[in-house]
Amino acid sequence: MLDGKLSVLCFGAHPDDCDFRFGGAAMLYRQLGHRVKFVSLTNGDTGHYSMGGGPLARRRRDEALASARIADIEYEVIDIHNGELQPDVRTRLVVIRLMRETRADLVLCHRANDYHPDHRAVGTVVQDAAYTVTVPNVAPLTPHLERAPVLGYFQDGFQLPNPFVPHVAIDTDSVFERKIDMGDCHASQVYEWMPYNGGILDQVPTDAAARRAWFAERHTRRFAAVADAARETLVRLYGEEHGQAVRTAESVMISPYGRSLPPSEYRALFPFLPELP
Repeated sequence: MLDGKLSVLCFGAHPDDCDFRFGGAAMLYRQLGHRVKFVSLTNGDTGHYSMGGGPLARRRRDEALASARIADIEYEVIDIHNGELQPDVRTRLVVIRLMRETRADLVLCHRANDYHPDHRAVGTVVQDAAYTVTVPNVAPLTPHLERAPVLGYFQDGFQLPNPFVPHVAIDTDSVFERKIDMGDCHASQVYEWMPYNGGILDQVPTDAAARRAWFAERHTRRFAAVADAARETLVRLYGEEHGQAVRTAESVMISPYGRSLPPSEYRALFPFLPELP
């Protein structure tokens, strides 16, 4: 922690992953003056049905930067081809450098059990970097961290080999309209690729306002389901009345592969959580 401000670093596989999974929490950190950086470890250049390569990579980078302006965060897109991310030493060194340069207190990423090979690669490479970031002779030109960051995982619904556990759940109701605006920036994904891939492209409205409303309804349902799945955690962290009233949430599973974070210290890294009597 520098100057009393936390440094939160999120790694996604593609230039919208962090936005959907942690965009609300990112804005809550920024409201308190903490530093947040999102990183996409690929350029997303295959994530479409009618365009690709350099034009798509540049479009997706621009979408990510537009989303970052809404959240008031830093965003970096690494120029690795979509679908080709490998949890190898070269990629690990990129992750180590970013952890060190940001002096990360909290690092978030996908879990290594996931449907997408790029997501799995992110989970593995970040996990592999979480300890070696403290070793001076690994990537020695970037000063090492004296202690490892806490490592957490974005929410997912995968059950094998083990299900996601919502150790921390975050009320995003106060920032959810802005989170919808962040998602709306990723037009190539939320209005084109994902509906095409899901067989519902014909359901996407053409009018901009109607299109945003269509996305907002689907996005709200998605994160209402996250809140319901983490309801017990919300009640524990926010109290019975507040926890039961939360409509939309994001959640985090604390990894055993980073620095230990006992429940009594959750509020130190998630300072927007209320102090309960």
